[in-house]
Amino acid sequence: MKIVLASNNAKKLLELQALFAPLGVELVTQGSLGIPEAEEPFGTFAENALAKARHAAEASGLPALADDSGLAVEALGGAPGVLSARYATLFGQPKSDADNNRVLLEQLAAFPAPEQRGARFVCALVAVRSAADPEPLIAMGRWQGQILTAAQGEAGFGYDPLMFIPSLGRSVAELSAAEKNVQSHRALAAVHLAAQLREVWHLG
Repeated sequence: MKIVLASNNAKKLLELQALFAPLGVELVTQGSLGIPEAEEPFGTFAENALAKARHAAEASGLPALADDSGLAVEALGGAPGVLSARYATLFGQPKSDADNNRVLLEQLAAFPAPEQRGARFVCALVAVRSAADPEPLIAMGRWQGQILTAAQGEAGFGYDPLMFIPSLGRSVAELSAAEKNVQSHRALAAVHLAAQLREVWHLG
């Protein structure tokens, strides 16, 4: 089954394609179909993912899959949250992974101890058969860790170099793609969504 991915992030496409390949799913990005990005006006990951999935399905006429994910830092009241991708712009800085990471470190400067720097990667995955699908499939995944005081590792994207996973003794950016695809918030959400795709959409 061909499903439109409501994202133009090449690394996210690779992650999700690997996770859903066993179901016989072929993901195509909305950008490759000339579909512009949807608005993300909501305050929760699940609502934004649903909005993006419905937008991609309506524009393409195909089933759609959307992910809305980000970082929730406990000391910052859950920020950057749904604004994770553009966190730096809230402080007058450019939108980039490097600027987002730098701003996050600045905001956590008053919390130097590891136990003060608890954080979660959060992912909401939503699949719809059409824009009007009354039964969207929704799955959540959470990956607990701590924010480092300096970047570690070269792999991954986003906040991966700052997210330390105590149980693994490494940052997310120090994990291989295969390791991340087993451990991550997106992987956990994908497992839950895949079960629903098998049960409700009869895939795989």
